[in-house]
Amino acid sequence: MYEPIRTKSVHTMAGTADFPHRSREEELDIQLAGHLAALLAVTDELRGIEPSTELDVAAERLTSQVARLRGGRPPVRASVTGAGTTAESAQVAALHERAHALAGRALVVAASRADTAAAILAAERMDAHTAATEARRTLTTH
Repeated sequence: MYEPIRTKSVHTMAGTADFPHRSREEELDIQLAGHLAALLAVTDELRGIEPSTELDVAAERLTSQVARLRGGRPPVRASVTGAGTTAESAQVAALHERAHALAGRALVVAASRADTAAAILAAERMDAHTAATEARRTLTTH
């Protein structure tokens, strides 16, 4: 009734592939490092617009966490002149909102891999960007 399969299957069974697989922990490390590196990029962008010691400290802490997760390799950083540029309030608010979202993603991954240091840093960054967004809203409404 059925014709037998004459060709070799293009599918492989799980575990028989000839390339190395990463563990769940390694995948989470890669994902967390990516979220923190993206948060660092937004932080550097904010530092270029509105230089502050608080953002400088946050950038250094993010750099050390990304380097730790990447086996000591530091992330690529954007150069920040520190002179500040003229940016519209809406642009700065959008950067703070993006940073808040990235910190939230990092927090979720850090919590799932039980990385306390990264989770604390991500939560602190979420709080800082929430406060910055609220401060901007207060200034624009008054």
